[in-house]
Amino acid sequence: MKWLTNLWRTLNQPTKALTLGAVSISAFIMGIIFWGGFNTALEATNTEAFCISCHSMESKPYQELQETVHWSNHSGVRATCPDCHVPHNWSRKIARKMEASHDVWGWLFNTVNTPEKFEAKRLEMASREWKRFDRDNSLACKNCHNYNSMKWETMSPLAQKQMKRAAEIDQSCIDCHKGIAHHLPEMGTARAPELIAEVGSGVSSVETNQTYYSALTKPLFFTDKGDVEAGTLNVATKVKVLDTQGKRIKISIEGWRKKIGAGRVIYMDFGVNILSAQLTKDAAETEGVIQTFEEKEDPMTGLKWQRVEAQIWTEKDYLLTDLQPLWGYAKTTFRSSCSVCHTQPDEAHFDANTWPGMFQGMLAFVNMDQDTQALVQKYLQEHSSTFVKKEH
Repeated sequence: MKWLTNLWRTLNQPTKALTLGAVSISAFIMGIIFWGGFNTALEATNTEAFCISCHSMESKPYQELQETVHWSNHSGVRATCPDCHVPHNWSRKIARKMEASHDVWGWLFNTVNTPEKFEAKRLEMASREWKRFDRDNSLACKNCHNYNSMKWETMSPLAQKQMKRAAEIDQSCIDCHKGIAHHLPEMGTARAPELIAEVGSGVSSVETNQTYYSALTKPLFFTDKGDVEAGTLNVATKVKVLDTQGKRIKISIEGWRKKIGAGRVIYMDFGVNILSAQLTKDAAETEGVIQTFEEKEDPMTGLKWQRVEAQIWTEKDYLLTDLQPLWGYAKTTFRSSCSVCHTQPDEAHFDANTWPGMFQGMLAFVNMDQDTQALVQKYLQEHSSTFVKKEH
């Protein structure tokens, strides 16, 4: 038993039983063993085999990757899951591994274990990855792709123009190349997931006789309970709350309409095509919904306009007391998405009625949901030369 006593004394008070050199060497060896074990475990979770061991990853993202140039190409270089989704920098890699605990949680609770569930979450997951790529300036891409190594002469004239512009500002690859390895989510009718993440669901409580701004495009209704839609409230529109009933509020929308047809579209100001709301024909013709005031003729077009106020119902969610969060998001989106093909014009370069045509012509080159499109267009219009008095 004496050897046990000596062992305990050595472990309990090593400085009395061992020399400083022996303690230092032992600590160094133990450090190597610990680091080797830790790094081995880390690298084991950093392989394609580990990533696709989850059925939901193997059945969807992995199959989609095999359809792309990152899987098979003339140079024989293949990008695997960790090449794109795990940072090479050690500190960022550890942070990413900690973030991955969210994926483990989803695996345990079968969040995306069926094709239907996966498609329902695809936009949310893609948006999270796009945001991470944008935050790192697409470093995962640039670990393999280098602007300085590109052969410009082998590119088409359009690709040369776009890529040289991107190289000048060291642009993030994800700005243009979403969907390069996996199918794109359906963006057409999506509800601005990144904007919602930034502004939330709006104010916690809505008070009557107070002014708010719509954070998303919202449906309008005839009554506080009915399901018959009476039109659409455009994003970033100023409204005044007249009444609250359950989850709905009665609002007042002030603006102008053109005196043609049923006059269903309400614009923000006289002679300016900035959308505030679009009513259905029935709503526009229903007594008590729209009240008309003064009438003016637009000297530019000869059209007569009426100042109006519409009183109608909508849901009480997605209302803000301040426009700045919306304008901040719209400005960032405009700066990041619309520098792909050329230098962006200043917001005040065009007037409010010119911007819609210019902006709509650029949408084929970017990937925006409908709410974001409407918000960015409205941001450009309300910060145009019509309202910013400086030379075009």
